[in-house]
Amino acid sequence: MKGQYFRIGESLLPLLILLVLIQACGGPQKREAADGPSTRSLSASDVKDAVPRQEPRARYGNRSPYEVLGKRYNVMNSSAGYKARGIASWYGSKFHGRRTSSGEPFDMHLATAAHRSLPLPTYAEVTNLDNGRKVIVKINDRGPFHEDRLIDLSYGAAVKLDMASKGTARVEVRAISFDEPQPAPLQAGVTGGTFLQVGAFSRRDSAEQLAGLMMQEHLQPVSIEQGSGLFRVWIGPYPDESDIELASRRVVELGLERPHKVRR
Repeated sequence: MKGQYFRIGESLLPLLILLVLIQACGGPQKREAADGPSTRSLSASDVKDAVPRQEPRARYGNRSPYEVLGKRYNVMNSSAGYKARGIASWYGSKFHGRRTSSGEPFDMHLATAAHRSLPLPTYAEVTNLDNGRKVIVKINDRGPFHEDRLIDLSYGAAVKLDMASKGTARVEVRAISFDEPQPAPLQAGVTGGTFLQVGAFSRRDSAEQLAGLMMQEHLQPVSIEQGSGLFRVWIGPYPDESDIELASRRVVELGLERPHKVRR
């Protein structure tokens, strides 16, 4: 009986060793990876400033108020005139490739940032107050949700400010504002011209986003007409058919449905 028992145990020994190895290998994989720098060499000269451009508000990440960890935050109506000083931190490999709050994928090597209350997107100049280095970032994410932090920079932006190894730095954040033309209101009694309706929405903020896109693409004047529970985005008026056709094709090129003519 003892010999038989020994032989059975001997045959099971390799299987037991294999199970132990599998458990040992599987343990660390279940733990969430810590955040850290890039696996590739990155210098300050490799990181290009974000190029500010006028954009409509992102479809995601601008709901106000919003709640994180039991605390409510409000999104600012505008970034115009914003300037603040505080502590910057950075985030990198743990979030690389994931979606930001605005819906854009996070690329740790680009000059981007997260902020709790500035509209998404906002372009801002960030200055390291300890060494005078500057970087222009595109704020496309929410955070950091620590009361002692002002802004969370991408790893790339932190490298450009020479603060990646330290982890945090005292910074000044200055929003870059545009002289944004406002949608021109339609004057009562305007007749000699044809408008193009490029969209109609039940919510004004959706209409404003489309109006912002039209201005960005220089399809102006832009106006928002309200009636029958809808907010209609109009461009024009246009004096002749050639201008109407040119504007219509441009709207279609932007991925929108062909607009229809409205006489006023």
